[in-house]
Formats: sequence, C-alpha cells, structure tokens
Amino acid sequence: MSATKQELIDKLRQDLLGWEGFRPTAPEERQTFGLGPIENAFPNQAFPTGVLHEFISTRPEFTAAIGGFIAGIMQTLLEKGGVCVWVSYTRRIYPPALKRFGINPDRIIFIDVVREKDVLWVTEEALKCNGIAAVICETRLLTFMESRRLQLAIEQSQVTGFILRKDVKALNTTACTARWTVKPLRSKLRPGMPGVGHPRWQVDLLKVKNGQPGSWTLEWKNNAFLHPQKEQIQQPDAGRRYA
Repeated sequence: MSATKQELIDKLRQDLLGWEGFRPTAPEERQTFGLGPIENAFPNQAFPTGVLHEFISTRPEFTAAIGGFIAGIMQTLLEKGGVCVWVSYTRRIYPPALKRFGINPDRIIFIDVVREKDVLWVTEEALKCNGIAAVICETRLLTFMESRRLQLAIEQSQVTGFILRKDVKALNTTACTARWTVKPLRSKLRPGMPGVGHPRWQVDLLKVKNGQPGSWTLEWKNNAFLHPQKEQIQQPDAGRRYA
C-alpha cells in the first residue's frame, strides 16, 4: 500500500530533523534535563544534545548566569560518564563553585589559552573527541564559517557544544542549532530569613531550528531546575528572533 501524503510529509520532517542534528532516541535512552516547558520548545520535545548551542552575553553578570545554567545542564550530560572540556582565554569561573550544581571539578578539564584566536581551534579539536561529554568555549567573536566547522566536528563525534559569547556588541548569523540568553533574577527569600536565596534566572531561547522560541523563569535548588512559573512569561517579539 502506498504511503499517504501525510505519512510522506511526516517522514520528510523527521529526515530534515536528522540532517540538522536532531536525532530521535529511544525513550529509555533519552536524558531528561529537568527543563520542563523549555524542553517542549525543541523538536521531539527534548533538549538537543550532539549539537552546538550559542549563549549571548553583554554583561559580566549575564556571563555568570549563563555559566550556572550550563553547569546545571552539564550535570546531566556527565551522568553517562566522560569529562567536560572548558576552553577560554579569560576564564572567570571558580571551579569549586561547580559543586553547587552537582559537579565534581575533577570531571572538568580547563584549557586556558593565551591568544583569543586559538580558542576556537582548541574547541574544534576537543569536539572531535568521542569520549567527551561536552565542550564549553568562552569567546567573543564567532563567524558563520567558524560555527559551521564546529558543527561539522560535532556531527562526527556527537559531543554537545556550548559557545559562551562574551561582550557581544552585535549579533550575526551562525550555524548553531539554538541561541540563548540567560539573565540573573532576584532570588526569592523565605519570610524572615536573611541571606542569599537560590539562583534564579530568566532564560530566553532566542532562536532554535524547527522549534519555538520563548522566555521562562528558572531556579536552581537541590541540584535540580525548578520552575517558579509553569507558563512562559513572555514570547520574544519579531525583533528578537535573530537569524
């Protein structure tokens, strides 16, 4: 019996997702990152691994918030073994602070290079290593061709890549699967309890291939993401859907 028109369309959509790095996994093999409605914004309703994620930061406090958010995701990526490589020419993260996100700093290989232009080369070489769970790269500039080279390396190794772009003055087109911003929000304190509360962020998914951009409030507590608000707090307008 010949396939119906709808079956052909569904098959083509799945093929397109595969070509763009979204590979379906069996339910028992799928990793849950605890991101709740954020995961529903992606194709197959799952946070995409084995692809390149781009994070945009314009202020030092945004960079710190992004680092915490990535660390929360990295905790899940490291559950199946392997190590994470963190590449930077101006690293600011304090390794023992990663314990707050359930990560032993010994699982992270920090590579600090002298020249900024060498950061992407080291990142590309790290992304080619199959035994690595994730690669985090701190840089400022990322051209389309440079991002395409990183994506090609990922397609062979299936390593998840995170590009943390600091001090971004203007956005440009890249080959990354998703583009994010993460901004710190004021922590919610218990009544009558002084001190600092749990980390809380506004997470904006600005662009995602075949997905739905959106904005959410997220909190980190007891080594897990929490969702103070179940629904999206806003949708990015047309001016924020960057290429």
